[in-house]
Amino acid sequence: MTVPVADIGLIGLAVMGQNLVLNMNDHGFTVAVYNRTVSKVDEFLDGTAAGTNVVGAHSIEELISLLKRPRRVMLMVKAGKPVDAFIETVLPYLEPGDIIIDGGNSNYEDSIRRTAYLESKGLLFIGTGVSGGEEGARFGPSIMPGGSPAAWASVKDIFQSISAKVPEGDPNGAPCCDWVGEGGAGHFVKMVHNGIEYGDMQIIAEAYELMKEGLGLDNDAMSAVLERWNSGKLESYLIEITRDILAYRDETGAAVLDLILDAAGQKGTGKWTAESALNMGIPLTLIGEAVFARSLSALKEERVAASKVLHGQASSFTGKQAAFIDDLEEAVYASKIVSYAQGYMLMRAAAAEYGWNLNYGGIALMWRGGCIIRSVFLGKIKEAYDTDPDLTNLLLAPYFTEAVEAAQAGWRRVVAQAVALGIPVPAMSSALAFFDGYRRDRLPANLTQAQRDYFGAHTYERVDRPRGQFFHTNWTGEGGDVTAGTYEA
Repeated sequence: MTVPVADIGLIGLAVMGQNLVLNMNDHGFTVAVYNRTVSKVDEFLDGTAAGTNVVGAHSIEELISLLKRPRRVMLMVKAGKPVDAFIETVLPYLEPGDIIIDGGNSNYEDSIRRTAYLESKGLLFIGTGVSGGEEGARFGPSIMPGGSPAAWASVKDIFQSISAKVPEGDPNGAPCCDWVGEGGAGHFVKMVHNGIEYGDMQIIAEAYELMKEGLGLDNDAMSAVLERWNSGKLESYLIEITRDILAYRDETGAAVLDLILDAAGQKGTGKWTAESALNMGIPLTLIGEAVFARSLSALKEERVAASKVLHGQASSFTGKQAAFIDDLEEAVYASKIVSYAQGYMLMRAAAAEYGWNLNYGGIALMWRGGCIIRSVFLGKIKEAYDTDPDLTNLLLAPYFTEAVEAAQAGWRRVVAQAVALGIPVPAMSSALAFFDGYRRDRLPANLTQAQRDYFGAHTYERVDRPRGQFFHTNWTGEGGDVTAGTYEA
């Protein structure tokens, strides 16, 4: 009879899976591993896992037999049908109270479904976001677990031990991992993280384009600008790596960045974030524009053809470069604040819709280290929600109110200059439009409602009557008094 020796089992030995296993081993946990291509198990044990306490299994049955109770099985496989297939393969060998963990980039709706399904069978489920790429998985990622609350106690020590710590590198620092919430909350928060990542990257790309095409700066000069930004309020992983990308040269001395085709890819999580916002009625404008910017970039051949036909107004920058770069720093920071404010609006809406108890300050701490969007800025978000857990919008926290107020003059100059130069800045400009819309006590939606009532009898509310009372006007004298039921426009 096999003696259970492993604290956790992991299925899926691609790069992320292997690095998580080695990370767990480094922290004193015994891990049993299995891969559908069984030869990969032996390759791993004979290769990077040689000399560790990692245990290999050549079948699902053997893997489960190696696990201590409650059995913890972590799936690091491709999202979608492969996760469901492995769940069904593992199920016959598990007992009530055992835990299945999905550590891939799964859709949160799948995690909601899987939580209910496994709980109906007496098992527990965790759907967890893992951010930080290969290096993060190996040395300390940001981990965002959600699902069956009863499962948390059994994985907490493992997850928090292997996660990144704040301050960075301090083994006694706060772990960038805590329980997120019920059902699909973990994967939802990871999805929002990825959407914000799209936004941050687009904001930086727009700053790069303004400096390159607007100011005519070369890569070394732009790298120096980002070096300065990275020592201040914009200090972050993405600013840091952009600085390094701009400075990088290949063996011939050529700037590699200049050789890369300008057609960005995407794996879908940014799109999921935008779709969720549309479904919940949240104006996630900046992340939506970031997704569309990638889609537009992918139309490379069309853009090349259009560039020969469509011409913008000729204009060149005539101001002071140093002053504009200072303004640009403010525009990047203010746009970033709006992006996170919108992301938190979406999480609040999801928490209300699904009954999740999200710890918003804790989420900022989870993102403070290990993940792609890690930055000093996130500490300010945690402080804001620690001060006021019921904060309705990040823009209303005193620090961020003051920061945006201080930045908006430069922000407006940057957007105006971009328009004059014909350089697209969809993220920065949509962020400014959101700010201007959110701060107004009256918007022209009254006209929209009048139009809807005119052509569709959709009714409207009045400013001189209590909310909840609806009225219809027979605008043409021929429409009658019947109002719309299900028709929407």
